Amino acid sequence: MASRRDIASLLGSGALAAALAPIGTAQAQTPPAPGENAFQRIRRTKKLRIAAAVGTEPYYKKDIATGQWSGFCISMAQDLAKVMEAELEVIESTWGNSVLDLQANKIDIMFGLSPAPSRALTVEFTRPIMNNTFTIIAKPDFEPKTWADLNKPEVRVAVDIGSSHDLFARRVLPNATLVALKTPDEALLSLQSNRADCVIQVAMLSLVTVKKNPKLGRITVPTPARAQPTCAGVRPDPDPRFRTFVDNWLEYNRGIGSLRSWITSSLEIVGIQPQDIPAEIVF
Repeated sequence: MASRRDIASLLGSGALAAALAPIGTAQAQTPPAPGENAFQRIRRTKKLRIAAAVGTEPYYKKDIATGQWSGFCISMAQDLAKVMEAELEVIESTWGNSVLDLQANKIDIMFGLSPAPSRALTVEFTRPIMNNTFTIIAKPDFEPKTWADLNKPEVRVAVDIGSSHDLFARRVLPNATLVALKTPDEALLSLQSNRADCVIQVAMLSLVTVKKNPKLGRITVPTPARAQPTCAGVRPDPDPRFRTFVDNWLEYNRGIGSLRSWITSSLEIVGIQPQDIPAEIVF
């Protein structure tokens, strides 16, 4: 586990005493200096750029009235920016577009990505932040117990196209009837309108979905339990210093309990208490 001294040595003296800068909105892009890597650019410009996806609580939550962001990933980004003596800049994006934002050098890091092999062709991933259990939200009269119960042509499984839910369903449920829709909201609407029997979501999302709309269905964790790592994505760089720094920062915060604290605090933002989390779901 990396110590506070280890992290400080990557930055230089004074990093850990830096005050947390307010969250800004990304403006004109600062061109990189010749031969400059991501770590050097952040240290030079004093700006850490991330993308955030609206409507993905508890990962990202935007206050429409104030424009301020909160959530699990924002808490992590704020702390990382503080340690790097940088101001946090947030641009509004989507999970899918965030990979393009990394490629285009619009952002430095995207928190909350799953390291799917297709994504790993174009971006690099940090060590896992946590493992996120795959769950289903099932309509009231549908009671599958296993993933095998879902892997049948008569079972209609809704997913949002291009997401980790979509990739997981295509790999694990090849015989099910996939209801692939453009957005998570459309996938949920298909369940409400009885065009699907269930929706696949990772636990961090399904907990929020059912909390907001208990009539939608119930959360089930089919057996055997399956989970995916949740990481941060960074742009490929010949000099891995930034990714190495983030890895050390993650291990340090895992060791002192900050990662778990950020997760539980983000769930509380949307009204989810520890007793609301099924015993089968472990972060």
